Amino acid sequence: MTGNTLRPELGDYLIAQARNNHWSNNRLHSACLHLPASEYYANRPSFFGSIHIHLDHIVFVDWLYLERLTGEQYLPGKVGNELHSELASIVEDQVTADRTLIEYCETVTPETLSSTVSFKLLDGTQYTEAVWSVLAHLFTHQIHHRAQVHDMLSATSVAPPQLDEFFLSSDLPLREAELKTLNLPIG
Repeated sequence: MTGNTLRPELGDYLIAQARNNHWSNNRLHSACLHLPASEYYANRPSFFGSIHIHLDHIVFVDWLYLERLTGEQYLPGKVGNELHSELASIVEDQVTADRTLIEYCETVTPETLSSTVSFKLLDGTQYTEAVWSVLAHLFTHQIHHRAQVHDMLSATSVAPPQLDEFFLSSDLPLREAELKTLNLPIG
C-alpha cells in the first residue's frame, strides 16, 4: 500500500486510520443530519457544550494539524470561535479534510514519518514533534471527540451510529455499501 520498507505496518496503519476517520465521520454526520436543530445546537454536559461545537472543533483541528504537516494554509487567516454555523457546511468541509488526510497518509514516506515538524500551539508555545506522532495524536483527537458526540446523541431522538465496524474483515458486510459510496477500498 505505501511502499514503506522501513516499517510497512506503520504506513498501512496510518492509511487505515485516515480511511476509518472518513467513514466514521460520515456515519456520525449522517446521524446528526437527522437531528432537529433544537437537539443539534442544544447545550449539553460535554467538553464543548453541544454537538455542533464538537463537530466544528473536529474539522478545525483536522485542518490545523494538516497545515502543520503539509505547510499549506487551509484555515482562514483569522479564526474565531467556530468555523461553521451549520452542520451542512461542517459536513462538506470535513469530507474535504478527510480526503486531504487520506491523500497525505497514502503518499507519506518512511523518511517523512520519522522526520519532525515544528509548530506553535494557539497559545504561542513552540513544539517539535515526529510526524508519525502528530498523526497518531490527530487520530486520537478525532476518536475522542467523535465519542463525545456519540454519547450526546444517545440523549437525543436519533440513535448514535455504530462506529467500530471498520477494521475487521468479519464486519465488512456491515460497511461495504458505505465504503463504495465514500469511494474507499473494500477489504
